[in-house]
Parts: sequence; C-alpha cells; structure tokens
Amino acid sequence: QVQLVESGGGLVQAGGPLRLSCVASVSIFRFIPMGWYRQAPGKQRELVAGITTGGITKYSDSVKGRFTISRDNTKATVFLQMNSLQPEDTAVYYCNADGPQKYLWGQGTQVTVSS
Repeated sequence: QVQLVESGGGLVQAGGPLRLSCVASVSIFRFIPMGWYRQAPGKQRELVAGITTGGITKYSDSVKGRFTISRDNTKATVFLQMNSLQPEDTAVYYCNADGPQKYLWGQGTQVTVSS
C-alpha cells in the first residue's frame, strides 16, 4: 500500500518561508503527476500546486508567484517551497497524485501563519 508522508510544516510569521517535503513509498513515482493540496478549517481540500512527470508546474491563483513545487524522482519526493506566507495560507498540507485517482491520504503537515 502506498504511503505518503508529509513533513516540514510549522508556525511561521507572516512573510516568512517554509519548505514542505513529501516522500512517497511507490516505485513508479517518476511516472506519477503529483500535487500539493491544502485544507483549511471549515473548507474543502484544494489543489494549490501540481507538477507533471516532466516537471511542468501549475499553481492556483492564490499561491502563484509565492509557492514553488519541485520533485526529486530519485528520492520519490515532492517539495513545496512557500515564500511570503500569509495567514490565509494556514491549513493542513497534503501531497497526492494530481489526477482522478488518488492514493490514501497521509496525515498531512500543519502550516500556521501568524499575523
């Protein structure tokens, strides 16, 4: 069973950076488009960044220009560099496949941005 393990969250002041990591225990990682999702209290989970197997990236309007997604296929890891964090970025962040089929969601990593 595929496991997704997110890390790197924490408490940060507005304007600060954080770097999230997600390790996937799947041997075919390099063939899977991946995404970072977030879920704020009382809101639905949303895709904030995606990266194809070839490294093409996409971002939601709310994070474009501030967040950068990347991947290291040799380590089956996807990263999310978050800069200029704002209180509205506070959420639990998850990684998963970017497509109609998802793996079992991991525990996520909490990001809290104080004003």
